[in-house]
Amino acid sequence: MMSSQWQACGLLRTVRTVLVLVAGAMVVPMPVQAQSQAGDPLFELRVRHESVDEQGFSRDAGATTLRARFGWRQHLASRWTILAEGEYIAHLLDENFNSTTNGKTRFPVVADPDATELNQAFVGYADDVFNARLGRQRVQFDNLRFIANVGWRQNEQTFDAFDASWRLGEHGPTLRYAYLDRVHRVLGDRNPQGEWDLDGHAIHIGVALPLGTVAGYAYLIDNRNVVAGSTATYGLRWSGTIDGPAFASKFAWLVEAAQQRDYARNPERFSVAYWRIEPTLTWGAISTLIGYERLGSNGSVGLQTPLATLHAFNGWADRFTTTPTRGLEDAWLGLEGRHGVWRWQAVWHDYSAAAGGEAYGNEIDLMLGRDLGHGMAVMLKYADYDSSGFSTDVRKAWLNFEFKY
Repeated sequence: MMSSQWQACGLLRTVRTVLVLVAGAMVVPMPVQAQSQAGDPLFELRVRHESVDEQGFSRDAGATTLRARFGWRQHLASRWTILAEGEYIAHLLDENFNSTTNGKTRFPVVADPDATELNQAFVGYADDVFNARLGRQRVQFDNLRFIANVGWRQNEQTFDAFDASWRLGEHGPTLRYAYLDRVHRVLGDRNPQGEWDLDGHAIHIGVALPLGTVAGYAYLIDNRNVVAGSTATYGLRWSGTIDGPAFASKFAWLVEAAQQRDYARNPERFSVAYWRIEPTLTWGAISTLIGYERLGSNGSVGLQTPLATLHAFNGWADRFTTTPTRGLEDAWLGLEGRHGVWRWQAVWHDYSAAAGGEAYGNEIDLMLGRDLGHGMAVMLKYADYDSSGFSTDVRKAWLNFEFKY
């Protein structure tokens, strides 16, 4: 049997070869059969201003940044696709923020460093029961809690990976497997933590039942750069929606439980639990935001999710992107809705330690957005975190404009 190290090195060479071939295919004339298939240009533009007022800094951060993506998706014969996409991030106006690579440590962090990168480049195949991609790509599982693309930050997180899924019968389960070879993180290539070499296996199986969808997963991540980040997470989730119950126009739910253990060369020995309970009631265009999440701890190690879209969890102030050693409990309450082209959200979070119950503070998050049409949207967001003495208080605000072609 081949060793895991030999397999990882072999896949790494394969992935890098595919990246070169895909990039070359964008500029080399294709065979007549391929040229007859449709191709799609890809273009996205985002301009954002982020301000940060953080306790302990004499100056506030102000970051005006631009992100542009340019790419092409070519549809080939026999259900094959190739895609290549570049990403360009640059600050505008004064660089009055710590991007993590610019040395401006007297300012609070806004983790949007300047970068010019290959964001995606993959070969894909899809038919009615099977689809797969090989190359640099977005990898997203479920609600983005454990493995995802961090779409909020300007430099998107992507993976050098093989990702495949099979639908087993018309009404049977769907099996998905992804091998993760390398993660290109939001911090960019110039940050020592901007890329991690992985030997990661993500296994997911889900089946639709008369009452909701049940899924089980195993995420086995050997982090070659940060051995303390090597973990095995096994979980089960149940989610679903009921239209028109007596008490609302819609009722949705999510119940999830997982166990995370040390894995591969992790020097620690631990086993910690994860829980998430999230019921949602909807009346017309307004929905509740109610939930409880627990990232467990054994007193010295807290459950971690470093490959997740962390901004979507535990408040927009991003105070818990690394789980404290005593874990984290997050209980939240809020509302969200739409009115024509407008959308809004208001949420209150209460944080505490999973082990010992120490207060970690609370946070208020507010959002107002408007669809402008023709692929354009604008959004204003605000987060106010009161640490209650656990950490440092912080207030953040964002004005965001996006255009997608």
